[in-house]
Amino acid sequence: MKIVVKVGSAVLTQDGTIALSRMQALVDFLAELKKEHEVILVSSGAVAGGYTKLQLDRQVLANKQALAAIGQPVLMQRYAKKFEKYDMVTAQVLVTAANLAREGEIQRVKNTIDTLLANGVLPIVNENDATATDELELGDNDQLSAYIAKHTDANMLIILSDIDAYYDKDPRKHEDAKAFKVVKSISKDELSKDVTPNNLFATGGIVTKLKAASYLLENKIDTFLASGFDLADAKSFTLQKQHKGGTLFTCKDEA
Repeated sequence: MKIVVKVGSAVLTQDGTIALSRMQALVDFLAELKKEHEVILVSSGAVAGGYTKLQLDRQVLANKQALAAIGQPVLMQRYAKKFEKYDMVTAQVLVTAANLAREGEIQRVKNTIDTLLANGVLPIVNENDATATDELELGDNDQLSAYIAKHTDANMLIILSDIDAYYDKDPRKHEDAKAFKVVKSISKDELSKDVTPNNLFATGGIVTKLKAASYLLENKIDTFLASGFDLADAKSFTLQKQHKGGTLFTCKDEA
């Protein structure tokens, strides 16, 4: 199987810096996953990585782009160092919305990723925030990860987040909220709700994850949403083939 794993800023950052212990747990998980599958990582965290070196107001677009430019090599250096213990080589793949809007460029992105995978390299994909404009911005890495999953012919997208599942109501506000284990369709009402990011460096929320899952449902690709703080559910689902927690979005009848 070919699996895209997306990890958000809320998981990778804490108190304005990169959460190294959570990054290490992610690396350990990906190294295990890579023993059986082709793995592509879509990683947030560049702006937060830049903020560790230079504290600029990220609400200003030019500052955000500068932070991304500083932070992208910082992020990649951290990943490369942590994957070294597994003798795994990583590669940076930066894309913009324009790359995924034209058939020729989509094919070039796919060719690059396929070549990396064929040679045992772990592609780490991120939006090129340093040069993206409003017109050419994907907006969030949930959407980017869904596009990458579709255009690389992946079998599944795994979203690791501060949201551990899709609930019938906000679990932060309602103690009786129940998690959906399997979801086969997402209503337009759910997709049109306001985006509510929970982290200074995050751009998404549950809505962006639902939009990504809905897009992949239309393209017959599964999405699994689970906690990135505690990887037990992701490990159970992918490594032990046991669905204990998290939400699977699928159109397959057997799920």
